[in-house]
Amino acid sequence: MSDQSTEKRGLSPLLLLPPLLFAGLALMFWLGMNRTDPDALKSTREGGPAPALNLTRLGEEPLFGDEDLRAGNVVLVNFWASWCTACRVEHPLLQKLADEGVLIYGIDYRDDPEKGLKYLADLGNPYARSGADPTGRTALEWGLYGVPETFVVAGDGTVVLRFAGPITERVLETTIRPAMEKAAAIGAQ
Repeated sequence: MSDQSTEKRGLSPLLLLPPLLFAGLALMFWLGMNRTDPDALKSTREGGPAPALNLTRLGEEPLFGDEDLRAGNVVLVNFWASWCTACRVEHPLLQKLADEGVLIYGIDYRDDPEKGLKYLADLGNPYARSGADPTGRTALEWGLYGVPETFVVAGDGTVVLRFAGPITERVLETTIRPAMEKAAAIGAQ
């Protein structure tokens, strides 16, 4: 009689609970990783002047300074490192922008200078000017969360956008290019 009652009961609803919990967590992680809200990490620098730069030379690369951020051109300031996997992912898009004539200044963040120079030699150098931030002091001033991070700076030195994470095609078209247009409009006023 006990064998028949087991057959009639079928699956217990409790057996469905673990797969449902797993599916719910997986969905939450997926949604979080695909969030493209540029306001997700607010920057206190947006709308204000670009912070002072405290950089050292990266090999023989031309160094840039505060005056370059206020020279009348829209520029991108990109924090990167040779040890950063996501930096390698965005690198071809930075090269594409440089090939279009966009001024990009690169800051090699807390990196071994030789490894940083090898990275640029291997992947190509999209940066019009570069600098190294071996201590992370400049990154701290700019409010960096990690690398890569890219800032769009208007010709008067105003930070228009801070984007944390690797630039993808979608980010380029929906976030970076519109910010560059906004920065150009600030310079035209």
